[in-house]
Amino acid sequence: MKFYSTNNKDHQVSLREAVIKGLAPDQGLYMPEQIPQLPAEFYEQLPGMSFRDIGYKVIGELFGADLDDAQIKDLVDHTLSFDAPLVKVEDNVYSLELFHGPTLAFKDFGARFCSKLMSLLVGEEKVRVLVATSGDTGSAVANGFYKVPGVEVIILYPSGKVSALQEQQFTTLGENVFALEVDGVFDDCQRMVKEAFLDKELNEKMLLTSANSINIARWIPQCLYYFYAYAQLPKGTKNVTFSVPSGNFGNIAAGMLAERMGLPIEKFIAATNINKVVPDYLKGIPFKPRPSLQTISNSMDVGNPSNFYRLLALYGNDEDLLKSMVKGAFYDDETTREAMKEVKEKTGYLMDPHGAVAYLGLKEWMEENGEVTGIFLETAHPGKFRDVVEEVHQEKVVLPERLAAFLDGVKKVAPLENDFNAFKAYLLAKK
Repeated sequence: MKFYSTNNKDHQVSLREAVIKGLAPDQGLYMPEQIPQLPAEFYEQLPGMSFRDIGYKVIGELFGADLDDAQIKDLVDHTLSFDAPLVKVEDNVYSLELFHGPTLAFKDFGARFCSKLMSLLVGEEKVRVLVATSGDTGSAVANGFYKVPGVEVIILYPSGKVSALQEQQFTTLGENVFALEVDGVFDDCQRMVKEAFLDKELNEKMLLTSANSINIARWIPQCLYYFYAYAQLPKGTKNVTFSVPSGNFGNIAAGMLAERMGLPIEKFIAATNINKVVPDYLKGIPFKPRPSLQTISNSMDVGNPSNFYRLLALYGNDEDLLKSMVKGAFYDDETTREAMKEVKEKTGYLMDPHGAVAYLGLKEWMEENGEVTGIFLETAHPGKFRDVVEEVHQEKVVLPERLAAFLDGVKKVAPLENDFNAFKAYLLAKK
């Protein structure tokens, strides 16, 4: 299959080039030239299907022209080595728990797929993976690529704007993982990474790629857990709505990919914190990036979401169709805290701040639209935001053993000024 740039549909490349380059030369994001439609019998068999069986079928449809059956099986088995259970929270409301992987965040799925696929495609070349993170991407990618031969991971993160535990997860590994603490916000980190991909001198001297949701190898596999969530619902469930906590909008775009492949999703809720560029757009305000604001749901502190153009591409750049399928919602920190507290008191279910934002968006939609089966995505273990969660509930959060282990690590980090030339100099010095 070929992959085209969202900025120019005539610019098409192979799977290898799309994965290795990450970003198109015109700064567009790569998209599959065709979105395959899964057959009716797949959806008839979906209830009760295993996660891996779903993965074999869906990834086979998307990548089967480029990979053989054994490679697809290897990819899926490596990626889906942990569960994503659907947990009933209250009547018609379910949490899709995506935090059962190595770093306890949803990005573990995409990071593991990306590292495995990249190792298949790169061969003997040395590659540098550049990552801008507002929190969980850094930890997932760092751990997904940790000690992978022939790969260096360089992570840029905004100083003081990720949780302490998130920071520990990607700054303490060492080996082939390097962390740069940027004097700025996430959007500055993302800008510098994009500039590096477009810099002629850098690209002549080294092989650079991305593992953010910019990269199709990180983005596409996230569609799998939408199919799996549906498979875990009671047979015959209808009017299914997914509410997705959204920052860079790769996760919800993956859900839309599943819907475009035929998964019967009624509606998406794009739930954000006060960084509400996309909810504003969905209400009729022209899309206009703006500086990000710091919140307790820091992984969504994004003022210029790069995957916005994938949302449009998935619906044929038909803004009316996109707006009919997706509802925007946003909530401030106080409302988020109240939701976390209320749900814990009423149901016993513990949410992290991002899941709470998605829960709020889902409940608002359900109150307006009656008979709906709602699924909100719980994208990180509450322990990753322990300070916030403990403050809200006034009780200690017990950390899973593999999460607590990161606290003992020693940070290995270099400061970086908010300037692309400084970043470029760092990269050239590594050469």
